[in-house]
Amino acid sequence: MEAQCPHLGADISHAEIEECESSLVLVCPWHRYDFDLKTGHSETGLKACTYAVDVRRSESEASEDDVWVEMPEGSTNWRLVELRPVSEEFADPPPPPLDLSHLSLSSVSETRADLPPEPVVPPENPPKTLIEWAVLILNTSDPTLKVQRTRHAVNAYRIGEIKSIGHRAANAPAPPDEPPRDEAIARNTIDPRKMGRRKNRAVMLHALANIEQWAIDLAWDIIARFGPANPNLPPAFFSDFTKMALDESKHFTLLTSRLASMSPPTPYGSLPVHAALWESARVTFPSLRSRLAIIHLVHEARGLDVNPGTIAKFKKAGDEDSVNVLNIIHADEVTHVTAGHRWFTWICEQQGVDPVQTFREEVRRGWTGDVKGPFNVEDREKAGMTPEFYEDLRGEVAFSTVPRKETAPPGVGVSYEGLL
Repeated sequence: MEAQCPHLGADISHAEIEECESSLVLVCPWHRYDFDLKTGHSETGLKACTYAVDVRRSESEASEDDVWVEMPEGSTNWRLVELRPVSEEFADPPPPPLDLSHLSLSSVSETRADLPPEPVVPPENPPKTLIEWAVLILNTSDPTLKVQRTRHAVNAYRIGEIKSIGHRAANAPAPPDEPPRDEAIARNTIDPRKMGRRKNRAVMLHALANIEQWAIDLAWDIIARFGPANPNLPPAFFSDFTKMALDESKHFTLLTSRLASMSPPTPYGSLPVHAALWESARVTFPSLRSRLAIIHLVHEARGLDVNPGTIAKFKKAGDEDSVNVLNIIHADEVTHVTAGHRWFTWICEQQGVDPVQTFREEVRRGWTGDVKGPFNVEDREKAGMTPEFYEDLRGEVAFSTVPRKETAPPGVGVSYEGLL
C-alpha cells in the first residue's frame, strides 16, 4: 500500500493493523481512517493505492528470495529503491548501562558529563508542532541528545501525537544560521582544507560520523527553513525529510558505536572535524529548489559514487563490522537522493520548468568546478538521476571560502570533493 494516507497525505508507514471480520485493515493514526490492506478501499469512500507483492523462493540456498512488486497501472521503467517492513523500529541498539563501580566520585562526575545534559522533551514550553521540534533539534548542541530528540519527534509525528506540521503558522520559529556544536566539537572544528588525508579506518569513520551529524541538521533545516516559506508543500514532503533525519541519526549512531568498539576506542569529537557541508548549504538559504539541487542531488549523489570505493577499502582490511555499517548507510542514501529528486521535479512541475535544464542551471550558478566522475550510474538511476542530469556538468562559481557564521554572498558555492 502507498505510504501516504489519501485523506490528507499523512505518513501511514507506522499505522495500526487491525483484524476486521474476514480482512485486515490499516488505521491511519492521524484521523482514524481505515483502509483494507488488500483492496485499499475505505468505508469513507476513499481508496489507497495497493500493489500486488510476490515473494518468489530461490531454489539455491546461497541466493536470496526475489521480491516482485506490481508497478502502478499504465507505467513503465520503475525501479525498486527500498524494501523494508511495515513499522520498522529504530535500528540503533540502546547504549549499555554505565558501570561506575570502579570510579571515584570525581571521575563519576566526568563520566556523567558525557550524557545528554537535558531531557528529550523540554519540561517548559515543549514543542507542539513539527516545525517547533525541527528548530529545537537544530539548536541542540549535544550530538547524543540531538539523536534522541530526532527519534522522539519522528515517532511522535508518525503516530499522530504531533498534530500539526506548523508550516502555515504566522509565528513559526526560525532556524539558526548555523546549528551549535558542544564545546569539545567546537574546539576541534577546523578549516576543511587543513584536514589531513584519511589514512586509517578510525579517521575515515570519524569523518563520516561528522558528516552524518551535519546531515541530521540539514534534514531538519529543510523542514524548518523552507516549510513556512512554502505553505503549499504537501505532508508527504515532511514525511520524506523526517525519515531522512531519522536515517541520518541512525547512521551517526552506527558510526560512533563502531568507533567506540574499535581497539583502541576513538570517541566522536576526539579528532578534528569541519563544517564544510553546512557552508555549502548556506548558499541555498534563499531557495528550496537550490537546496534540493546542491545538497541532495550533488552532494548526496556524489556520496553514491564514492561509497562503494570506501566500502571496498574496509573490506580489503577485513573490517566486516564497518562494512556492514557502511552498506546500511549506502542503501539509505539511495532513498535520500530519491527524495531529493522527487521534490526537485515536483517544484519544477509547479513552476512550469524543465527539471533537467533547471538542475543544470542551479549547479552552474551555485557550484564550484566540475561535478566529477566516475559515477555510480546504477544507483543514481535508481534514485531518478539519469545521465542527462549530471554528465558534462560544471559549476561556474569561482572558488571562495565562506567565513563561518556569516551569510554567504548570493551565488557563491563551496564544494569539497569526497564529502559524502
